Amino acid sequence: MTEHLSIATPAGSFDAIAAGPADGRPVLLLHGFPEAAIAWDYTVAVLGDRGFRAVAPDQRGYSPGVRPENAAEYGISELVGDVVAIADELGWSKFDLVGHDWGGVVAWWTANEHPARLRTLSVVSTPHPGALGEALHADEDQQLRSQYLQAWRAHGTERQMLAENGAALRRMFDRHVGPSRVDEYIQRLSEPGALTAALNWYRASRPAGQIGKIEVPTLYVWSTEDVAFGSTAATGTERWVTGAYSFQMLEDVSHWVPEEVPEVLTGMLLEHLSGR
Repeated sequence: MTEHLSIATPAGSFDAIAAGPADGRPVLLLHGFPEAAIAWDYTVAVLGDRGFRAVAPDQRGYSPGVRPENAAEYGISELVGDVVAIADELGWSKFDLVGHDWGGVVAWWTANEHPARLRTLSVVSTPHPGALGEALHADEDQQLRSQYLQAWRAHGTERQMLAENGAALRRMFDRHVGPSRVDEYIQRLSEPGALTAALNWYRASRPAGQIGKIEVPTLYVWSTEDVAFGSTAATGTERWVTGAYSFQMLEDVSHWVPEEVPEVLTGMLLEHLSGR
């Protein structure tokens, strides 16, 4: 049964959903834009039933208790710091980390900076930042896919996304996520400052230094109908992992993997976790 938590950290209190015994093997799951922890509700419940202690927080900006106004406070160091702070507050010296979309970016960087804290890494949709950087430099397809990033950094994006009852956000999900869930996301993002905080993930400056290769045992799941990430970066991710690596490709599945095919994804995660 899923429960709701408030996790106090130096940055503020994160809202979270959780399931499983308190002494179960800990798994932290990170959501992406423009979602929330509930994107992982199916996976959290199944992991809890299997004896894991699964926790999915509403990340920085999505939790009202951690919603700074300045875009500079959404840099990678702050986002990775949140992961470590949450794990520390939960009493987890070592844990499994799962991330989708922006949560995947944070997961890659956490594995790079704190490999000793992770038992395994699982990333959905988002290629390794190094592989994505290579694709952005050389692959025209990925360059076209990433053009939206500049528009989302612009002022006034909030108004455009929320106009006409969030029509732009609804088009983004393109019927791959249930309408009631999309309604909930739009309601949350309509709270004062919420969408600005979520977009600040895009507006914050990013590290100038290059991320290294990942030594943590890694599962990477990519779907062929992902509009944001093409095959060049997806297949190139293998070169950026030196630890045990598994690449799973989902045919005819969109970017919204955790909610479109939760049973399939959760099965992959369970197999990955059970092997470590």
